[in-house]
Amino acid sequence: MKKILNKLLSRMVITCFLVVLQLAVMIFGIIILQERYIYISGILKLLSVIVVFHLITKDTNPMIKMAWMVPILLFPVLGGLMYVLYGHVLIPKRLKKNMLRVMQQEVYENVKGANVCQAADIKGEPTYRICNYMEHVAQAPLYKHTNVKYYAIGDDVMDDLIRDLESAEKYIFMEYFIVDKGYMWDTILEILKRKAAEGLDVRFMYDDIGSVFNVPKYYWKELESYGIKCMAFNQVVPFFATIFNNRDHRKITVIDGKIAHTGGYNMADEYINRITKYGRWKDSGVRLEGEGAWSFTVMFLQMWNYFRYSEGSYLSYKPEVDFSNIEDGYVQPYKSSPLTGENVGENLYIQMINDAQEYIYIFTPYLIVCNELMTALKLAAKRDVDVRIVTPAIPDKKYIYKMTQSNYKELLLAGVRIYQYTPGFIHSKTLIMDGRLASVGSINMDNRSFYHHFECGALLYDCKAIADVKNDMFATFEESEEIDILWCRNNISKVSLIGPLLNLLSPLL
Repeated sequence: MKKILNKLLSRMVITCFLVVLQLAVMIFGIIILQERYIYISGILKLLSVIVVFHLITKDTNPMIKMAWMVPILLFPVLGGLMYVLYGHVLIPKRLKKNMLRVMQQEVYENVKGANVCQAADIKGEPTYRICNYMEHVAQAPLYKHTNVKYYAIGDDVMDDLIRDLESAEKYIFMEYFIVDKGYMWDTILEILKRKAAEGLDVRFMYDDIGSVFNVPKYYWKELESYGIKCMAFNQVVPFFATIFNNRDHRKITVIDGKIAHTGGYNMADEYINRITKYGRWKDSGVRLEGEGAWSFTVMFLQMWNYFRYSEGSYLSYKPEVDFSNIEDGYVQPYKSSPLTGENVGENLYIQMINDAQEYIYIFTPYLIVCNELMTALKLAAKRDVDVRIVTPAIPDKKYIYKMTQSNYKELLLAGVRIYQYTPGFIHSKTLIMDGRLASVGSINMDNRSFYHHFECGALLYDCKAIADVKNDMFATFEESEEIDILWCRNNISKVSLIGPLLNLLSPLL
């Protein structure tokens, strides 16, 4: 039943419904209304032109603008409704008010309450420009005193996560896109209930759409009955644009401001391979212990205050611990928001690809990118940078899989090496550049993550864990199938016909 409901409310099904609605309006108008349909059609087209002018004035990717203009002008009902559902950012009045209050708190100054260093400290290093952008534009402070542990697969996370949660003395903050009942969540929930009963400040946030088929509608009330402060992000109410577009895709756990976890895994059993849906599920993540955990504390509180304003200052949550004895390179925890106008995730990925001198290796479940990112990948390969991308061999969404595969040929011809993860589905969102800089987080290489979702990650520079990332990359290459031009030719009927059409519509899906 869950799978059936999931498919019925998928973006593809809703889009097909709108196509049928457009045809029904046209047939009804021509047969029933006859001459009067000309006037109705004229009014709809006028409204479409107004929407298009609104689109033109927006500061967004021209490719996305053009993708929306065509259906809006050609099919006023279909295109207009699709834009309202998928393309327009509608912020409820109460949310907008809280956002302004949070921004006025000068969150960045609160973050600087920790012992951060400056990107200028590494001026002259190859990665300085990227770290400087992340610090001053993305408001992601650079930390020096933080231990980093990299997880190559979600299976390895559980023991450390349980141990860290058990060690909590003051507070536990958790924020996830998906929560689903099973071994992973049930085990963690028991710890959260016990810690809340002990008097700790325990909070949990989950995305209402991401978890809509996994937990009851008012699941947050059940958690609150256990003493856990809980919030369902973007609850299903008649603000359709917000519901469908702006989801909380972040994965964050913070313990006492000292320890933080982030990555690609959610609170569900498939992420740790307790159940099998699409073969072996490969996800990656990082554990930060030290000053860098503070940024994730602030990220969580900022999001919490957007919807349930409570804190005037975050500094009361700052741990009074001296981490100066930790020397393990640098970390930059970062966030990406659809409400700032700065596409941090996409810009970071493009900069890493452009700055690569020796190699750039990428794990991504989806490869649906804009022209700028596609050009960056091809140019990097053409200037003799070793560019490798690993995508799944077993898909979780078949039409997205076709879109991903349709990009293979263009990239292969430019010299990019592409692998499909043979054991199953790779959900990791990890990049490594020249063995010195790596990004691990929640951001997929697709329009949804780049433009519409709230996302987060950790940028690692000169950390010992980067060697673990690189080793994981090579181990994954070994157990994956390398794709070549011959593969594309043999799969031309499956990839070359459907994929490009879906790619054309990718901003709409």
